[in-house]
Amino acid sequence: MFNSESVIGIIGAGTMGAGIAQVAATNGHTVYLYDAYAEQLPKAKAGLEKILNRQVEKGRMTQEKVDGILNRIHFVDDLTKFGSCSLVIEAIIENIDIKKDAFQRLEAIVPKDCVLASNTSSLSIASISSALKKPGRFLGIHFFNPAPLMKLVEIIPSVATDTGLAEQVKAFIAGWGKVTVIAKDTPGFIVNRVARPFYSEAIRILEEGIADVPTIDWAMKEIGGFRMGPFELMDLIGHDVNYEVTSSVFREFYYDPRFKPSFTQKRLVEAGWLGRKTGKGFYNYGEDSLNPEPNTDQNLGAVIVDRITAMLMNEAFDAVFMNIGSAEDVDLAMQNGVNYPKGLLQWAEETGLDAILKRMNDLYEMYLEDRYRPNPLLKRMAKNGESFYA
Repeated sequence: MFNSESVIGIIGAGTMGAGIAQVAATNGHTVYLYDAYAEQLPKAKAGLEKILNRQVEKGRMTQEKVDGILNRIHFVDDLTKFGSCSLVIEAIIENIDIKKDAFQRLEAIVPKDCVLASNTSSLSIASISSALKKPGRFLGIHFFNPAPLMKLVEIIPSVATDTGLAEQVKAFIAGWGKVTVIAKDTPGFIVNRVARPFYSEAIRILEEGIADVPTIDWAMKEIGGFRMGPFELMDLIGHDVNYEVTSSVFREFYYDPRFKPSFTQKRLVEAGWLGRKTGKGFYNYGEDSLNPEPNTDQNLGAVIVDRITAMLMNEAFDAVFMNIGSAEDVDLAMQNGVNYPKGLLQWAEETGLDAILKRMNDLYEMYLEDRYRPNPLLKRMAKNGESFYA
């Protein structure tokens, strides 16, 4: 189905689409990068040239290699150029009607054996595929931003996807040097589902007055080993984006309290304090801004880390319990999609499943809220002394 000569089409020349085009062209493929707004194409081309020329300046690539990559990417404003594509990946606005319309138009142009895919991070793959005459050739291929740097790609078949297609696509994308995992077509797939407590439980700790923003970030980095604290990361992502993902997952899971958004983040969005891109979020980013120093009490830090990581681990167990992904894929996804210091399930086993279960039981006993209910798989494995990795 796929080989080194396969032509790749990308719909959407924004940051993500251009990044995926760079990855495909770097791996030797001819790429057609399309955008409905013709003025976006020269911007995308200039952006890619800047990024790649910087690699030459730093000695990471030769000029010859960069020229080859750029020569393989064709910037087009006409979908009929996709007539020779073996794979088309859509990376446009997260609006299901707009995506459906794009694929309906595309289906009449591409070869009958061309695989069609969406880079959506939150929408139903089955729902998008319903717009097609041949939904069996459609699935999700979810890259993480920035696509050239982030290793993880989630492959998401829907109930309508042809049997075996996900495995073929997984192997093909892995050939691009990516870590590929297969995820069930459920809200948030693996990463955006399992990662919710990293943000929501940090905000809950803040709202309860247990610790302030810099202290929670300090604890998660210095004691927990995470590259960024939850509030730093939310400021970097943008609160409009992070809040919408949380709200979407909450709605799509029929308002399961585990995924309930916070008023604290909602108020930041309403105030226009979206993080780094607006100069203010949980932190101030102005030139003369002074942010408070963390309380570096080790005992307090351990309480914070134990609580947030227990919630993350519990969610990882739930992803396996509900067949969202295998234990190996869940751990690979969290390490490579959001740069967690360890796979959550392996980390839980190293800590001791009895200890993780006790943390969850203690939280549930204190709050009597469903968000803290221990997962049945965690309870069973702790009781029976079972292991994913032994």
